[in-house]
Amino acid sequence: MSTTLSGILAYPVTPFAADGSIDTARLHALVDTLVAEGVHAIAPLGSTGEAAYLDEREWNLVVDTTVNAVAGRIPVVVGASDLTTANTVRRAEYAQHAGADAVMVLPVSYWHLSDRELEAHFRSVSDSIDLPIMVYNNPATSGIDMRPELLAELFESVPNVTMVKESTGDIDRMNRLNELTERRLPIFNGSNPLILEALRVGATGWCTAAPCLRPRLCLELFSAAAEGRFDRAGEIYESLRPLLQFIVAGGLPVTVKSGLDILGASAGDPRAPLLRLKEADRAALSHLLAATA
Repeated sequence: MSTTLSGILAYPVTPFAADGSIDTARLHALVDTLVAEGVHAIAPLGSTGEAAYLDEREWNLVVDTTVNAVAGRIPVVVGASDLTTANTVRRAEYAQHAGADAVMVLPVSYWHLSDRELEAHFRSVSDSIDLPIMVYNNPATSGIDMRPELLAELFESVPNVTMVKESTGDIDRMNRLNELTERRLPIFNGSNPLILEALRVGATGWCTAAPCLRPRLCLELFSAAAEGRFDRAGEIYESLRPLLQFIVAGGLPVTVKSGLDILGASAGDPRAPLLRLKEADRAALSHLLAATA
């Protein structure tokens, strides 16, 4: 368990062919492009990758295709989340066997889970693999909001929990996590509009789908902040901010796939119940992409 992550963790969409199957050639090409552009890790099968809408065979196929496309050049962080602990464990074990470097786990649940149940869930995953685990807090998609105190406790008590992705968009949570763990816990920002503030308070990395559309600007923003050039980072952020806000507000799988299509690298349509962007929104996205070219 020696993987050390930092920088930009890029989230690829899952491309679908016209018949609804996964287009592995397009997925391979998208991942290869992201690696070639210089992102620091690839993170398939999060919300952007429509993991919730894939069956197990398809989920396995995305893991295998991504790991093969990366070919060991940078780390692969696989989103292993599922409704049940048993299948989350299965997915984590599959990711490890396939050659992933870490897993990201979002506790998805129909019922509200207590802290005791959440701890047991993550401990079960940890006991099943030797990979680092990124605990993913995103109540907007999971329905569960993990308090900073719980996240800090998981870091201290569950052996393979080594990092957190915080996506609530609340900078006070990052500050609180830094305080609780004396800055020993790597925190990855998952809220695109918050990225500049997150980097100012010491975020280890940026988990984002934005590099699928504008990799150079994302990398320049992160590099400027890492070097302490926050004036320059702020300038880049201001140029990206309308695009970041748009893709988040419109739903990442939907907007990023539309953006790729506009850029001539189609990844197919999102899977139902998600729908393609309306034409007016597509025109607005086209304008934003032109403004950041």
